Amino acid sequence: MTRPVPPLALTMGEPAGVGPEIIAAAWKDRPSPFVVVGDARLLATHAPVEVVADPGSAAAVFDRAIPVLDQPLSAPVTPGRADPAHAAAITGWIETAVRLCLDGAVAGMVTAPIAKAPLYQVGFRFPGHTEFIADLTADASWSQTRGPVMMLTARDLRACLVTIHTPLSQVPEMVTAERVSRVARVVHEALIRDFGIAHPRLALAGLNPHAGEGGSIGLEEQEVLIPAATALRAEGLDISDPRPADTLFHDEARQGYDAVICLYHDQALIPVKTLDFWGGVNVSLGLPVVRTSPDHGTGFDIAGRGIARPDSLIAALHLARTMADRRAAAV
Repeated sequence: MTRPVPPLALTMGEPAGVGPEIIAAAWKDRPSPFVVVGDARLLATHAPVEVVADPGSAAAVFDRAIPVLDQPLSAPVTPGRADPAHAAAITGWIETAVRLCLDGAVAGMVTAPIAKAPLYQVGFRFPGHTEFIADLTADASWSQTRGPVMMLTARDLRACLVTIHTPLSQVPEMVTAERVSRVARVVHEALIRDFGIAHPRLALAGLNPHAGEGGSIGLEEQEVLIPAATALRAEGLDISDPRPADTLFHDEARQGYDAVICLYHDQALIPVKTLDFWGGVNVSLGLPVVRTSPDHGTGFDIAGRGIARPDSLIAALHLARTMADRRAAAV
């Protein structure tokens, strides 16, 4: 007898943002079954819901209603206004989804956007989802290079970050050979495991204009990036020397690699959002759980107006299912 395919877990994210309405809109698109971890009453204002006792019940419910593992909020919600009173519920939803992933009850997790500021007010100590999920899975078994590494996808572009929310003034000191090498290994392994690419080709972006132009416009390429790339090739990775970032992202250039390693936030995010502003996906690599997310924020300015587009969430659900299926097939 064929074992039922576990659903995905979808956390509600910031309840005062666009999360509830894009979840409802995504469900109407009928992607692969998911179960929402969140507040059923709030979600019911946007779509039919049905509270379920466990993720195994989600598939039977999914065609008629959104299955919800109900973990109610303790305070009312005003669209567009974050409230620290919701913080415990928001982090609790993420913790539940991670536990379900580790237990095998769900195939992977997709996270609706959160707002960090109200979480910080009550002691949340992580820069964001990525680092929080990494901490929650730190003791779980993982045989490959451990992340987390953030990948942003848009169309045929996969852009991976060495530094994430780092002030630009601090980026050069953070771009070390050790950090670049770890990111490259995580990306190489993930492209094989999660994306089905047998022989991944990695491009490495330079830090300085013209990739330093032989050391005349900065020394990071000569002193850090080229030695790191050389050592990685000796390990068997197919990775380029640092290349000028202004020539890495046009249509023809993207055909020459499977993923590009970028050194700071905007170096990756600008091309991703230029290529596909509405449909980009944030992926966490190098973790024992599959996790994707829409590549946008909470949308407080439009929350509750019914105009938020679900494109990115739908893409995140599809990618999480693809990644989860590949991991399952490899077991």
